[in-house]
Amino acid sequence: MRRFWIIAILAVAALIFAEVKNPDTIITVTIGEPDTLDPHFAYDTASGEVLTQIYECLLEYVGDSVIQMAPRLATAVPSLENGLIKDDGKTYVFPIRKGVKFHNGAELTPEDVEYSFERGLLFDPAGGPMWMLWEAMFEVYSLDEFVEKIVGKPLSEILDPATKEPLPEYRDALIKVYTDYIDPAIEVDGDNVVFKLSRPFGPFLSILCGYSTWSMILNKQWAIEQGCWDGKPDTWWKHWDLPKEESPLYAKAMGTGPFKLVEWDRTQMRVTLERFDDHWRGPAKIKKVIIWAIEEWSTRRAMLEKGDADFAAVPAQYLPQVENMPGVVITKGLPIISVTSLHFNWNVKPDSKYIGSGKLDGNGIPPDFFSDEHVRRAFAYVINYDAVIKDVLRGLGSRVPADLPSSLLGYDPNLPMFEFSIAKAAEEFKKAWNGEVWKKGFKLTLLYNTGNEARRTVAEMIKTYVEMINPKFKIEVRGEQWPTYLTSYKQGYLPAFIIGWLADYPDPHNFIQTYYHSAGTYGFAQGENFKKFVSTPTPELNGKSCNELIEQAATETDPNVRAEIYRKVQQFAINHVLGVALYEPQSLNVRRSWVKGWYYNPMMPGAADYYKLWKEE
Repeated sequence: MRRFWIIAILAVAALIFAEVKNPDTIITVTIGEPDTLDPHFAYDTASGEVLTQIYECLLEYVGDSVIQMAPRLATAVPSLENGLIKDDGKTYVFPIRKGVKFHNGAELTPEDVEYSFERGLLFDPAGGPMWMLWEAMFEVYSLDEFVEKIVGKPLSEILDPATKEPLPEYRDALIKVYTDYIDPAIEVDGDNVVFKLSRPFGPFLSILCGYSTWSMILNKQWAIEQGCWDGKPDTWWKHWDLPKEESPLYAKAMGTGPFKLVEWDRTQMRVTLERFDDHWRGPAKIKKVIIWAIEEWSTRRAMLEKGDADFAAVPAQYLPQVENMPGVVITKGLPIISVTSLHFNWNVKPDSKYIGSGKLDGNGIPPDFFSDEHVRRAFAYVINYDAVIKDVLRGLGSRVPADLPSSLLGYDPNLPMFEFSIAKAAEEFKKAWNGEVWKKGFKLTLLYNTGNEARRTVAEMIKTYVEMINPKFKIEVRGEQWPTYLTSYKQGYLPAFIIGWLADYPDPHNFIQTYYHSAGTYGFAQGENFKKFVSTPTPELNGKSCNELIEQAATETDPNVRAEIYRKVQQFAINHVLGVALYEPQSLNVRRSWVKGWYYNPMMPGAADYYKLWKEE
């Protein structure tokens, strides 16, 4: 009898262990909450993971491919063969799918598609993602630049900052910017939406594909009701470059995707989504998705172990803590089209709280501290790159010479890389600012986004070795939540920033332009001195500027010529320390074994395509 009871108890225990927790819900614990829910402002993976569940694009990637595309809200992928790419690559026609419903019950129309792209172009927040469409369609990088090109003055000089209304003499000209240029470039033609580019641009389809928040489709009427642009030609400027929290869609979302937004609890840093049963592909198998930013690793680990989390963000250095955890599956070595780098602000905002006194007096740094090449090179020498990859990333990464992933055209492993050398760093510091840096010392604050252990370790490594070189050198390392960190770098307050770039689309232009062009997302944040340097022609580049070479490569059709241009740009960037490539990471996915249907695509933000998932033991 005693033996019978022992067997029964063990059987019950086995059943309890095998029981799937929260069978209708996927819970992901990660390290950062969304920056915004406005798809035309969002430019980070935390926001992208949420928005990808709520909204959809015209095209999608097939499975794990970053090359093969399939129709999503469109019914065909434009090509020369099917006649939907015309005019030598300047016209793209997208037939729009019928019968697709938004979460509010409205049916998708071509007018929604037209409005979505026009609203994004006209909103165009500084440091946001809309530069990609501006570049692809109009050969500029912003609405401000386009207005200057058409009207003769940038939009920022035409609008009254208090009223957001144009100076009277420019009002008609601004109306024509929309009616004569932007509106004709995106037109409804029956059931089709037609895009007209100013010149051929090879990566255009990739910009519209997959997980591209900037190309997600809004419901026009709903967006207007929330307070977005009303679609009229004489009001659009009131909605240009609104601050993040002033966007009507900052904390609201409503699309055609497989999940609806229930709540974004910013106090708990938790987003709750529920299944949209009228999704045109059929309802998801999972009823609810919770994406929860929990910065403390021990809490994420405990939730994963108990089965309270289905996916968990696991920094590589903590991988041994989960490798033998019962009921947990780990997929390692996943390719990422990404580079993590250290970059410098050559003109920090003078009121930044991260530059101390704002002077080179031992208690701070001047705003243009990093415009000195010797300072930048000194920082490049104080990073133990191999130790970061071995000990922090647990081997899940590799070195690259510049800010270009090894899988993309133009990568050259023979380009020089910075070495770890305290002696060389000291030599550079002694030369910096004509010896004044060595003599007077400096003090600055280096930030990392909390929860990102790799970036914290790099920041602390820089602090340790810099302070070892000269006791007059002081660096404070401080963690900030991801939205705060993101806003601070975009607004020019960080003297230096450690940041990664996950490909918007799998083309070298998306990295080279982003990091090294003055209008690039990270180039933009590096100050006026940086802008002047990369836009000035130089004999080193055969009389061209770095900007000009990047622009030439974007429209070059010969891949061999493109590759050589990108090699020259990378060499120039290394020579002048325009940035310091820390590592090309590899990814890992950690999940409970009861999660089924998971797959990986290098372009996908976040843990999973939740639409494809279900849970069973």
